[in-house]
Amino acid sequence: MHWESFRRFVLPFIFILALGIPLLIGVNFFLLNILILMLVFIIFSSAWNLLTYSGQASLGHAAFFGIGGYVSTLLVVKMGVPIQAGIVLSGCIAAAMGLFIGITCVRLKEWFLAMVTFGFAIITETLIASPLAAFTGGWDGLGTPHLISHEIPGYIVFEYYLILAVTLATLIGIHYILKSRAGLAFAAIRENEVEARAAGVDPVKYKLLAFTISTFIAGIAGALEIHYVGYITPEIFSPQISFWPVTYSILGGLGNLWGPVIGTVVLTIFWEGLKTIGLTYERFIIIGLILILSVIFLPKGLISFPEELRKKVRKYKHKSPDTRSDV
Repeated sequence: MHWESFRRFVLPFIFILALGIPLLIGVNFFLLNILILMLVFIIFSSAWNLLTYSGQASLGHAAFFGIGGYVSTLLVVKMGVPIQAGIVLSGCIAAAMGLFIGITCVRLKEWFLAMVTFGFAIITETLIASPLAAFTGGWDGLGTPHLISHEIPGYIVFEYYLILAVTLATLIGIHYILKSRAGLAFAAIRENEVEARAAGVDPVKYKLLAFTISTFIAGIAGALEIHYVGYITPEIFSPQISFWPVTYSILGGLGNLWGPVIGTVVLTIFWEGLKTIGLTYERFIIIGLILILSVIFLPKGLISFPEELRKKVRKYKHKSPDTRSDV
C-alpha cells in the first residue's frame, strides 16, 4: 500500500475511529483497559522498530521500558516530581542509558548487539530486585500515582485520550525522523554499511542516534504504563516484555512505520478475544501458528497483505483462458 493513499484515506478513518471509541463503548473499563495497554505497546513496538531502520536489533528493550517506569516512579514518589515531568525525565534517563550501551557496543553487528541488550535487561532486573531493593521495593514493588486521579468520574477515558495523544505524537515524530536526512542515513546503513560509509555517512553516529531515540521512546512507554497501572515490580524487565515488541513488529512488518501498529492491534485482538471465549492456554498455540504462517506466507508482515493479494489477482488475470479453465 502506497503511503500517499494510506495517508489520504486510511489514516483519517483510523484517527476518527480512535477518537470515537469511548463514545461508542462508553466507560467500559474492560475494553478501555485493553485499548490503553495496546496503545502503550504500540509506542514501545514503534520504538523497537525504529532500530531496524538502521540495521540494529535488541532483545532486551524491556531494560529501557523498565528504567522509564522505575525512574518516573522514584522521581514522583520519592522526590515529589510532577508526573508529567517524571515521565519526560524517565525517557531522558532511559535514552542516556541507551547512549551508554550504544557507545559501548554500537560497532557490534545485528544480533550480537541484541544479545548485549538482552544481558543488560537481566542485569538491570537483578539490581532492581536485590541490591537496590531499599529504594525500589524489590520484588514487592512500589505503588505510584496514576496518570489521572481515580477520584475523577470517568478517569479511564481521560487516560485513554492522554495515551492516545502520546501514541499519535510518537508515530508522527518517527515519520518525520524517517523522512529527514537522519532517516535516509538509517536506510543507507541498513542496506549497505560499507557503501554508506563511502558516501560520507557515519554509521556509528547514526546508529547511536537511532538507539538513543529508540530508548527514549521506550522509557516514555514504560513510564506511561506504570502510571496507568499504578504499580511496578522487577517483572517489567522480564524477557517476555522484551519479546512482545519484536513479535508485534515482525507480524505487522519490519522497517515500516505502520507495521508495529498493525501487529499490535491484530495480535491483541486475537490474544484477548481467545481469552474471552475461554481459550486460556490454547491461545498460545493459536498465536504461535499465526506467527509461523505469517513469517512463511507474508515475510514482509501483515502490512504487505494488500500488495501480495494484488499480485496474486494480477497473476491470475494474466493467465490464459485455457489455463484458468484448468484451474
